[in-house]
Amino acid sequence: MDWQLTAEQRLARETCRRVLEQHCPLSRVRELIGDPVGYDQETWTRGGALGWYGMAVPAEYGGASVSAEPLVDLTIVAEELGRMVHPGPFASTNLVAAALARCGSADLRQRYLPALVTGDVIGTWAGAPGAPGAPGTASITASAAPNGYVLHGISRYVVDAPAVGVLLVTASLSGRPVQFLLPAPAPGVRIEPLECLDLARRTATVSFDGAVADAAAAMCTDHDGRGCVERQLQLALVLQCAETVGVADRGLELTVAYTRDRVAFGRPIGSYQALKHRMAAHRIRLEGAFAVTAYAARAVQHEQPDAAVAVRAAKAFVGKWATTILHDCVQLTGGLGMTWDYDLHLYFRRAISNEQLFGSPDEHCRSLVDLVAGWAA
Repeated sequence: MDWQLTAEQRLARETCRRVLEQHCPLSRVRELIGDPVGYDQETWTRGGALGWYGMAVPAEYGGASVSAEPLVDLTIVAEELGRMVHPGPFASTNLVAAALARCGSADLRQRYLPALVTGDVIGTWAGAPGAPGAPGTASITASAAPNGYVLHGISRYVVDAPAVGVLLVTASLSGRPVQFLLPAPAPGVRIEPLECLDLARRTATVSFDGAVADAAAAMCTDHDGRGCVERQLQLALVLQCAETVGVADRGLELTVAYTRDRVAFGRPIGSYQALKHRMAAHRIRLEGAFAVTAYAARAVQHEQPDAAVAVRAAKAFVGKWATTILHDCVQLTGGLGMTWDYDLHLYFRRAISNEQLFGSPDEHCRSLVDLVAGWAA
């Protein structure tokens, strides 16, 4: 993030970048493309030791943040992960940990948070609103039963589900949102891996066919369920935007380097004014993406009244322009960026995937109109 960082935050960023470059460079990411789980276990464990999964968790459960703004610290890590097209379930696990720390019962927090913080358990969110194929409310329903609740429905495009150890499930109970924490695998829960455009990420369709969640697994019982889900969506969008600007930033860096090395008519092609103007325009848009993401992170961190608007504006802007920038980067490299041996296509795939996950830019623009109309009314 291009804001004023403290010395501790700068050190955290440098440490994160060094760990990824040494232990999970792009060559390792490529090796994992055909792996069913899809992430490097050693790097994942190192991230737990560095506190990557516990920044939004209270200290009594093993959590700790770099500064007094845990979400800002998380976005610093997310941006660095994006620069390396990192395949680990960082955002998914942090979303579950943050939701559990905020809305879970004392028993659930004690049972799951320490393991989530260290990375021994991986979590992900099923039934997130705004996901492709499930706009608005979740398509999972819950009904009361003598032994707890029975879940039915489907959640599509669930990120990192093939490697999950616990599922945060958002469902509808008599028209109101409720949440459950379920171990995975579990009876009545089916996880079907999907073929992804993003080769470094694993997604799946998660189906619930009579899955039973006992009463102790219920969350938001003492909180506003709709508010809890909205808060989680805001966290998800901030982390996704931070990752995406890291993706676009590194993709543009690769392209600028290429235009300095590629010679045509006796000169580097980057010296031609037409190409320089295009790359300069992309840099300006990217600076805007950094700025809107930074504002959204702080708005959500401090629960500002405009947090819902800020995150949707960030997703609408970053989602659109990151893909546009990287699409033109492919053109600027003369199509080389789409060849298998050149890394740019990995960044392009991640940007396209992020553009649609948790709602497309168009969906969030429509949501912004509804929010502003509500304020006006």
